[in-house]
Amino acid sequence: MSLKKVLAAGFAASLMMGTAQAAEKKSFCVFDPVGSNGPLFNLMKESKTFALKVGVDLELRAYTDEKIAAEEFKAGQCDSVLLTGTRAREFNKFTGSLEAMGAITSNEELRLILQTLHSPKGAKFMKEGNYEVAGVLPAGAIYLYMRDKSVKDVADLQGKKFATQDYDPAALTMVRHVGGSVVPATVSTFAGKFNNGSVDIAYAPAVAYTPLELYKGLGTEGGVFNYKIAQMNFQILIHTDKMPEGFGQASRDFSMTRFDQAFDIIKTAEAEIKPSYWVEPISKDHTTGYDNMLRDVRIKLRDEGVYHPKALKLMFKVRCKSDASRPECAERLE
Repeated sequence: MSLKKVLAAGFAASLMMGTAQAAEKKSFCVFDPVGSNGPLFNLMKESKTFALKVGVDLELRAYTDEKIAAEEFKAGQCDSVLLTGTRAREFNKFTGSLEAMGAITSNEELRLILQTLHSPKGAKFMKEGNYEVAGVLPAGAIYLYMRDKSVKDVADLQGKKFATQDYDPAALTMVRHVGGSVVPATVSTFAGKFNNGSVDIAYAPAVAYTPLELYKGLGTEGGVFNYKIAQMNFQILIHTDKMPEGFGQASRDFSMTRFDQAFDIIKTAEAEIKPSYWVEPISKDHTTGYDNMLRDVRIKLRDEGVYHPKALKLMFKVRCKSDASRPECAERLE
């Protein structure tokens, strides 16, 4: 390395050190089912460099129990937190509705919606009281994992035991709608219940397949139903009054630069599922039937106050922009 480059590197390092010394320490509680060695926690380490540039020295803490992370954030013991979209709904109903069942049918739709919400024009939807969503990261489509791949239709789900996030009204409604049996579970416990046979069916994105060893539950008889039930995401939340002014938008800008990385991770994870596990819907008519069923559930949950009506309308517009031939586009019920 030339002397000029060495001096330049040293100057840059001294600037960074000076920034770190001046930065205000803030806690960032990160939910990762695997803990501090997990992929989410490692991904969030990248946010430290970004935060230093805007005057915040993030101290990351790993949580394997999402409920505790959410409670400590609510109690003010965490200045910021990373949660699943479902768990984040109690802090922001609009972004918490992005995981609404069947509302986003492709990565392209999801990218468009997230880009809209992360722009300054979308900021009004990212704030609810003193809570602010400082970034939403895609986690991929949610699929049904079945210990018995002979299940091919909704009627076959009756009586099956589902690992269900019982704190999520949407999941409870859906499982009961198809005649399934609710077995309470969390993001941290559902995989164990599926793998040891305590339940017949679990639902998760492909990014959970390898880290949580879902192939053990699939065994030789299981399958993954190739229909996107919803789009999972992870959300960074902050207490607005505990962060420097403008931190939320700066964080959303930074999050947008990570979308490609997130979609690459999702693509890789879906490719890791053995081709023989995928179970295709019987026909296009069956797929349309699932679409209609999920739409009816969304409308019911909207009317019950679970989903935000404006969020559902936004996703409806994006679906119909993507495919105007969908029957729902003429009916306009959302």
